[in-house]
Order: sequence, then C-alpha cells, then structure tokens
Amino acid sequence: MVLDEHRSKVDFALTPVAKRLINVNPNTISWIGLIIAFISGLLFYLSGTATKWEWLLIAGAVVVIVSGYFDALDGKVAKLSGKASKKGDFLDHVFDRYADVFMIGGVAVSTWCDPYIGMLALVGVLLTSYMGTQAQAVGAPRLYAGFLGRADRVVLSTLFPIIQFIALWLGHGYIDVFGYVTLSWLEIMMLWFAIVGNLTAIQRAIVTWRNMSKEG
Repeated sequence: MVLDEHRSKVDFALTPVAKRLINVNPNTISWIGLIIAFISGLLFYLSGTATKWEWLLIAGAVVVIVSGYFDALDGKVAKLSGKASKKGDFLDHVFDRYADVFMIGGVAVSTWCDPYIGMLALVGVLLTSYMGTQAQAVGAPRLYAGFLGRADRVVLSTLFPIIQFIALWLGHGYIDVFGYVTLSWLEIMMLWFAIVGNLTAIQRAIVTWRNMSKEG
C-alpha cells in the first residue's frame, strides 16, 4: 500500500481549487492544514473520553481528509503561482511532521490505544519521514517509496476510526487476539504504523545507502 506514488491522480480535485486560490500565500494554506490536523487529533482523543462522544471518531476521520487535502493543496498553489521555494518546502515538511504527531498522537494518548503501542507508532511514522528527507540531505534522491507513505497514513487514519465506530455500533469494538490480548480497531491501525512504519524506515535507509554506494 503505497499511495504516494499515485498523488498525480488526485490533481483533478486540486487544480480547480488551486487556480481559485492562486493569489493566496501557500504558507497560509499550510498553516490552515496544520490547524485542521490538530483538530483531528483532538477529536480522536475526545472520542474516547465518554460513551456519548464516540461519534467524534467520524468527525475526526472527516477532518483528517480535509487536512490531507490542504496538505496537497499548498504545493499545488505554490507551483501554479510560481511561488514554490526552498523555504516553502521546508515549512511544508515541518508542518507535515507536526500534523502526523497531532493526528496519530491524538489516538496514542486516547483510551482507544495502549500508550506503548502509540509510542511505537509515532516512532515508526517519524522515522519513515526522517529517512525520506535525510536521503535528500546527504545528496541522494528524495525518497517517497516504501511500505507506508504519508498518503497511506492519511487514508488509514480516515478508514480505521470509521471502522472503530461501526464496530462499536455492532458490538464488536474490540477484538480478542488468540485469547491473549484484546485490541481496539484503532490499536490495530497503530500497530500497523509501528511495524510497517519502522520497516519502511529501514527499507528507505537501505535504498539510500545503496544509492550513495553507487555514487562512491
């Protein structure tokens, strides 16, 4: 599941809006996306604080989609307006990492998730992104390849809260795994981030090392 390789396929949803926002500073759009990402994390956290607030899982999932849209929109506006710059690219990467922490962290510190699983998920996600940008920092090509890209995380962070809500409604909000441990659907998502995220980080490190060896 590597959706980052198919980002160009959503241009039809970005270009018309980007053209209307051609006079808007792309950094402003980045800030809006970051604030929306924070709201999504807050909604995920609050959804587990009371039974009557479980519907916030759906709200959080919708907000994740909106945040992901703005994350892609700022770059499209920058390109169409000729305002693409190294500063803007740097800011975008910084905000992406904070957005990851806000969205995934909201689940990690909620009652839906064991804190240790949440911590490992954050490590996996942050290392995945770090390895991608570090490749560029040492002169190798920027890496988006791997088992778990940012687009994948956005999609999964949208689907699993919805699955969690529906499962709760059906009376199957938690899964008994081989009779040893009980996991929520959101914990399964976080385990995926933890395991596959770290595997992606290792994969990208190996690819970068090989690219550097070819140059040497």
